[in-house]
Amino acid sequence: MRERKRLKLNPGILITCAALGLWAEMATPVGAAELADRPNVLLILVDDLGYGDLASQGARDMRTPHIDRLAASGMTFTNFYANCPVCSPTRAALLSGRYQDLVGVPGVIRTHPANSWGYLRHDAVLLPVPLAKAGYHTAMVGKWHLGLDAPNLPNDRGFSHFHGFLGDMMDDYYNHRRHGNNYMRKNAETIDPKGHATDLFSQWAVDYLELAARRRDRRPFFLYLAYNAPHTPIQPPAEWVQRVLKREPKIDRRRAKLVALIEHMDDGIGKVLKSLETNGQAKNTLVVFTSDNGGQLNAGANNGPLRDGKQSVYEGGLKVPTCVSWPGRIKPGSRSDLMALSMDLFPTVCQVAGAALPGEIEGRSIVPTLLGKSQPPLRDLWFFSRREGGARYAGKTIEAVRRGPWKLLHNSPFAPLELYNLERDPREKIDLAKKNPRVFREMSAALMRQLQRYGAVPWQKPE
Repeated sequence: MRERKRLKLNPGILITCAALGLWAEMATPVGAAELADRPNVLLILVDDLGYGDLASQGARDMRTPHIDRLAASGMTFTNFYANCPVCSPTRAALLSGRYQDLVGVPGVIRTHPANSWGYLRHDAVLLPVPLAKAGYHTAMVGKWHLGLDAPNLPNDRGFSHFHGFLGDMMDDYYNHRRHGNNYMRKNAETIDPKGHATDLFSQWAVDYLELAARRRDRRPFFLYLAYNAPHTPIQPPAEWVQRVLKREPKIDRRRAKLVALIEHMDDGIGKVLKSLETNGQAKNTLVVFTSDNGGQLNAGANNGPLRDGKQSVYEGGLKVPTCVSWPGRIKPGSRSDLMALSMDLFPTVCQVAGAALPGEIEGRSIVPTLLGKSQPPLRDLWFFSRREGGARYAGKTIEAVRRGPWKLLHNSPFAPLELYNLERDPREKIDLAKKNPRVFREMSAALMRQLQRYGAVPWQKPE
C-alpha cells in the first residue's frame, strides 16, 4: 500500500483543521505499520490532590487501590512539582511545555472577566498539535479551564474530540453549572448530562477508548483525561461517604467527605484502566497520573509532611503525587527522586510518540529516567509563580525560585522574601534570608530577571 505524502503544516493550519474536524484526512505523516508500533498515551490530571492523599502516598484513612496499582506497575516520582499552586496555570504549562506566564496564563481563568487572570496566547502550541502531526488521534475528556470561548476551546487548540467541562469549577457535581452557566460540551454541542461529574468523565473516557479500539486505521491515541475531583465542592455520592464512615468511625466528617470523593474518583480511574485491558490497549499505552497542585487544607486535604497547600508556593502547594506506567518499558515498582515539573510532560510525551517539538519550550524530557537511565538535573533554576486578585493579592504575584537545596519564595505580595534550605529544612520552618545574604541576593536577582521576562507577555484578552 502506498503511503500518503507527508504534509508540512504549520501550527495555525493544524489548529484550524482541528476546529473543522479534518484531522483524519490531513494528519497522517507515517505509515500504518509504524503508527501501530507507537504507544498510546493516557494522561490523567486530577484537581487539588494532596501529596499525602493516596494510600500509596501514606494515607492511612484512604483506599485507592487502582491508582496505587498503577503506581506499582511503573515509576513513582517523589520529587515532582506542579508549575503553579492553582489550576489554569498548571494546565497551560502542562499542555504547552512552557512556563505558564510565557503563554499568557499567570493565574486562574474565570467566568467573570473582572476576576480572570489569564488568556491563553494564540501562538502557544498545545500538546495535541505535534501529536496529531505525528499521526495520533487526539482527545480530551473532563475539565478544560483554559478558555470559555473560541479560539481557546479544546477543538480550536488541537483536540479532534472533546467531551467535558469548559469552566473553572463546578458549583455542583450533579448539575454541572458555574454561576448559572452550562459549560458542558461534546465538541461544539452544549449538552446537559445527568449524573455525578466524576462518573460522567470516567464513562466518557471508557467510551472513547472503546471507539479507539475499533478504529480501522490503527492510529494510536492521545487521551487527556482531566478530572474535576477532588476540587471543591467536596460532594461525593452519599454511599461513598457512608462507606468511609463505616470503615473509619473516628474520622472527621469533613475529612470523610474528601476521602470519599477521592475514593470515588479512584474507582472511576479503575474503570478506565480496566477498559484499556479489556480493549487490548494496556500493553501499548503509556499512562501518566499527576495533579495540578497540592491539596486544599480547608477542605480536609493531607499534604503529608509538607508546609501549607493549594494557593501557596510553599512545598504543600506545589509538590504533587505523580506516577508513570508503560508495560515492558518502565520497571514496575521503581521510584525516582528526579525533580521535574508539569511542563516536562510535554517533551516527554512527544519523545515517546516520535513527535517533533514545536519551537522554544522550557520543558525537558524525563524519558531517560523512565527507562531506568541516569539523567542529570533538568535545570539549574526552577521558577514558580501565580497571579491573583482580591484584597489578599490585589492583582499581584506570588513566586518562588529553587536552586539546588535553596528555595527563595514570596508567598504574599505584601510580605518579605523568605529563604529556606530544603535539604536541612524540608518543612520550611527556618527562614535563612538574613543569615545567607549572598545566596539571597543571587536568587533574588535570578527571580527578578524571570519576572521581567514574564512581564513582556500579555495575559489579558485582546480588546
